[in-house]
Amino acid sequence: MSFQKLDDLGHKLEALEHALAILGADEATHMAVGGGEKRAEAMSALAGMHHARATAPEIADWIAAAEQETLNEEQQAAVREFRRQYTNMTCLPVEFVERQTTARMRSEQLWRDLRAKNDWAGFLPALEGVVALVREEAALRADVLGLDPYDALMEQYDPGNRTADITPVFVELKTFLRGFVPEALAVQEARLGKRPLKPLSGRYAIDKQRELGLAMMAAVGFDLTHGSLSVSHHPFCGGVPSDVRITTRYKTTDFLSALMGVLHETGHALYEQNLPEAWAHWPLGKARGMAVHESQSLFVEKQLGRNPAFWRWALPVVERHLGEAWSIDDILPHVHRVERGLIRIDADEVTYPLHVILRYELEQELVSGRLEVADLPEAWDAKMREYLGLSTIDNPADGPMQDGHWPGAAFGYFPSYALGAMMAAQQWSALMREYPSAEGDLARGDFAAINDWRRERVWSQGSRWSTPDLLERATGEKLNATYFVNHLKQRYGG
Repeated sequence: MSFQKLDDLGHKLEALEHALAILGADEATHMAVGGGEKRAEAMSALAGMHHARATAPEIADWIAAAEQETLNEEQQAAVREFRRQYTNMTCLPVEFVERQTTARMRSEQLWRDLRAKNDWAGFLPALEGVVALVREEAALRADVLGLDPYDALMEQYDPGNRTADITPVFVELKTFLRGFVPEALAVQEARLGKRPLKPLSGRYAIDKQRELGLAMMAAVGFDLTHGSLSVSHHPFCGGVPSDVRITTRYKTTDFLSALMGVLHETGHALYEQNLPEAWAHWPLGKARGMAVHESQSLFVEKQLGRNPAFWRWALPVVERHLGEAWSIDDILPHVHRVERGLIRIDADEVTYPLHVILRYELEQELVSGRLEVADLPEAWDAKMREYLGLSTIDNPADGPMQDGHWPGAAFGYFPSYALGAMMAAQQWSALMREYPSAEGDLARGDFAAINDWRRERVWSQGSRWSTPDLLERATGEKLNATYFVNHLKQRYGG
């Protein structure tokens, strides 16, 4: 039976993916610097083994035969995802995967070292090598998938995403935000004029911040028997559903930065921990792309974590861990702080999409060859000035070197962040229509019903539906930016 062969293959691929995920999480958190070269070799070899096994020629025959077998609905959906994965993976030869994995690993390791030194010139050759490989990958994928090169890259992160659909939405959102950012800043200034901003002063020991983060993770629904919290240069969620590794980074003078990072990554982790366990070894059991993943992380960080109702419950928790008491009126100006800044992951929800759109536009130019890597700092600076009125020209560490995505060859990923913000707002609106007492639950620290809704509509579905279909089934309509715009107007407008 050909489906049984695919099922067995799924178990073997899952084991290799598990090993790669844990090695990758360890490399970014605990590995000694001197281990980098051998770790890159090990992960390159494993990635090559995984790719060779996942793209074996006989799999095409198994898929074709399984499509003719009598299967239940779940098995049929599994075969569809096996075919989609196989088509996308056979775009790339094994030698290319190994070559790109080695270049990506070394580039990421170099980036971590040179970003701290603000050394763009030293990093430039490595990034040029990565971009050359990304262009090669885009061409290989485009040829097989019949897509434009950048669309072929986006397909790897969000099946169905196309620049023809996304760009008009982003242009509309960019136009709104460029007008709304000054308005939100003016409203904020007027409010602060009436009530002085109370500084969240003091020094917050990292161990106390960590305990606070763990308490928040557990309360929101994170299963601490199947996951952990570490420190990394850049917050991320990695590992596997049975062993989710999330990270944050700490500032001893600002507990909100780490806490919001923890909430964001916990949103990712909840999705992973609640994927259908019975499908875990099938592509069907994986998360449905990065826009959906970002909608889950931003839902926790923005819709929940920056909701005033959340802070009515959270303030006593913060006080227990950090020993300082704030009123709701003290904390909200910090939680809802709008500020033009250089760093995407520290950006507020009003300015954040502009950071994403900037990267979306630049990486299309890099992939197409219209922009060379050497000219990236100037191009970045021009857009940063235009969109947020800030300059990075003398500070590439906070400009084109600030994210790990490009050093890691992740091109086509960035649009997912802004799409995720819109989808999160749309999901919250749908949830509130069906369950109007959700904010009352938040004020009590009760996340059960909110998580039940998300588990039923999103988490339990795995990759059963396309991204647009999943959103429509969850919320009753296709992606509609109006919910995000209205959310921002309500929270930050006059």
